[in-house]
Amino acid sequence: MVMGTSTESFPNGLIHNTNGSLEEKLDELRLLMGKTDGDPLRIVGVGAGAWVINSREDILRRLIRRCAYLKYVEARLGDRALSADEILKDGFCLNMIDTPLCPFKVVTNLQEAVWDADIVINGLPSTETYEVFTEISRYWKERISPPVIISLAKGVEAELEPQPRIITPTQMINRATGVPIENILYLGGPNIASEIYNKEYANARICGAEQWRKPLAKFLRQPHFIVWDNGDLVTHEVMGGLKNVYAIGAGMVAALTNESATSKSVYFAHCTSEMIFITHLLAQEPERLAGPLLADTYVTLLKGRNAWYGQKLAKGELSLEMGDSIKGKGMIQGVSAVKAFYELLSHSSLSVLHPEESKQVAPVELCPILKMLYKILIKREFPSQAILQALRDETMNDPRDRIVIAQSHVFYRPSLLGQQS
Repeated sequence: MVMGTSTESFPNGLIHNTNGSLEEKLDELRLLMGKTDGDPLRIVGVGAGAWVINSREDILRRLIRRCAYLKYVEARLGDRALSADEILKDGFCLNMIDTPLCPFKVVTNLQEAVWDADIVINGLPSTETYEVFTEISRYWKERISPPVIISLAKGVEAELEPQPRIITPTQMINRATGVPIENILYLGGPNIASEIYNKEYANARICGAEQWRKPLAKFLRQPHFIVWDNGDLVTHEVMGGLKNVYAIGAGMVAALTNESATSKSVYFAHCTSEMIFITHLLAQEPERLAGPLLADTYVTLLKGRNAWYGQKLAKGELSLEMGDSIKGKGMIQGVSAVKAFYELLSHSSLSVLHPEESKQVAPVELCPILKMLYKILIKREFPSQAILQALRDETMNDPRDRIVIAQSHVFYRPSLLGQQS
């Protein structure tokens, strides 16, 4: 989607304020971006998903009146291409059938969409972000100033050589395009897009350099949609990917136990203890992440697409052979995240002391739920029912013990996020 402001403006480039604070915030953003009279602010959404088009109808009408045009570009470069009307359903189809959306022009030329963009919204899965932005970088070689990029991607990938580390979508974009990391931000939950559309109260967090995150948080904020800002870009991205791992298992447990509250709470205890353990490896001050991570996990388990996917697998309504790009739901990011976290935490260089066996083991050995999800989703050695076997394993430790281990040892490995120790 590209928004270009109309020519109905003052000589200083400000737009006449007839519609309240939205226009004021847009004027402030234009000034920050250095836009002059008659020069439209170009905002491009690359990739599908509800985030690109979740504004209220009255806001859309106001934007349309002040836009030169709106357009959407299909950016998927994989084997499967989504049609325009299917794109509209991605993220909306099961929750927002027949929801009226703003008119836009479908564009199939990626270069046309992005070459002069001021702000680019990355709505691509992490598995495709690097490839697509490598293509985009070809069209930015002659640019004088880099764009601002806001990534919505929740997945992560693992890089094992020369040393194990997690690669996030913002890091992929930085590598692929050379756009300074200061110009790349991450926007995440906890929230569900369809509920934001219905004006249910929601929070989000935009992370990155202060120069851009604070004005963009102000620009995005609405009475029912509060956007906080934070400087810890990569860690919040990783947490966004981590909760998707365990959401798939939660969906399986819910389906296999007929929505048993007790079984789901047992699973929640174990999965949150594993997430806490993992955050102690990734973050120097993991306690600061506890609230946002648990909140994002909670909403994803309740209504996210990854939990939905786990349910459908367990019920036999979907199969792993169908892949992780599901019509009407889009990419199930938790599948690739399971692979990434398992491979990373299996690396011998990250060994930790096992509390009972008194020997060094890979961190994944202390994460039995993650291990089982890997065997079910990636290796395909077991059916979905095996997730219950993992929960009922009599040798499994009390989840509290895992948290105690994490809090009583110095596990932090800054190299896992590409940082210096």
